[in-house]
Amino acid sequence: MPKVVDLFAGAGGFSLGARNAGARVTFAIEFDKFAAKTYRKNFCENGETTLYTEDILKLDPEELAETHFSDGAECDLLLGGPPCQGFSSHRINDSGVGDPRNALIYRYFDFVRSLRPKAFLMENVPGLLWPRHGEYLQKFYELGADEGYTIFDPVTLDARDFGVPQRRKRVFILGVRDSERASDLDWPPAPTHAEKNDDPAKRWISCRDVFSSAPLGDPNDLHMKHNDELISAFKNTPLNGGSRRDSGRILPCHKNHDGHKDVYGRIDPRMPAPTMTTACINPSKGRFVHPTEHHGITVRQAARIQTFPDSFVFEGGLTAAGKQIGNAVPVTMAEIIIRKLVASLSPVRVDVSETFLEEANL
Repeated sequence: MPKVVDLFAGAGGFSLGARNAGARVTFAIEFDKFAAKTYRKNFCENGETTLYTEDILKLDPEELAETHFSDGAECDLLLGGPPCQGFSSHRINDSGVGDPRNALIYRYFDFVRSLRPKAFLMENVPGLLWPRHGEYLQKFYELGADEGYTIFDPVTLDARDFGVPQRRKRVFILGVRDSERASDLDWPPAPTHAEKNDDPAKRWISCRDVFSSAPLGDPNDLHMKHNDELISAFKNTPLNGGSRRDSGRILPCHKNHDGHKDVYGRIDPRMPAPTMTTACINPSKGRFVHPTEHHGITVRQAARIQTFPDSFVFEGGLTAAGKQIGNAVPVTMAEIIIRKLVASLSPVRVDVSETFLEEANL
């Protein structure tokens, strides 16, 4: 069974995708207390995965490598999405340049250096590729070359192209240790779904089904409580995709600036949902109002949009759960990518000479 390590694991979207792809997550690291609580509940109760909750800057990569990969054991795949706030597209002008969180991609590479995985896959927001952050990316590639890794050009993948009912673009950077494997690897993975396809099963998936009833007693079947003014505005907003302007509600900040048209808008269930952000349960932060009901989407609905199963429980309450969901890699997308990598990096190799000798009893 392929062995995987997940850094900056969050609630565990990458880890669940890896597990669904047939891999074992040997250990994970997550510092946020609520995300760590969620991760522990969903991954660690059977003792298969060890979770470290310390600051990653205070953990010793060499010590962890020795603890989990001694006696010739290898790490097959290192995963992780270092905090992306400094690279976020919501930052304007040069905001985010020099953000100390940006340098955590170098800490990620400290673990590459110590674990020597067959491959590593780093996920981040498209803002990572902006010229203003070029020095971080350039140094990351230099570190990879120094350690003998072939690092592919960054690719921007959209979750809806991989069976996720959500339009969500993220950057993936793949590094491969074995140059022969790298040359044979077909990367990036081909999309499994498209806007138009002769096969209906392979078209983009609408988010309609995520709004079905939650399981009875689901602790994540909760949404924000709104005041009467907001509820009235939602009632005035047309069903299935109506926007703030349709509601007739005009705030002082909208009089001279009519941007942010999606805030307080309804999700259109006929299409893939908008990107789930860390504030996805808050209608004031985006198009996060239920398609037909007069409130924001629930934690469970947001989790379904990110393709978490209903059995996956998020800890920490409404706001903390929304943050965990928004930070996660969509589970289905992660599974498709990791399954392809595991198959490519761990081919079944048969030594023909030894087989021949055994069969010939020589």
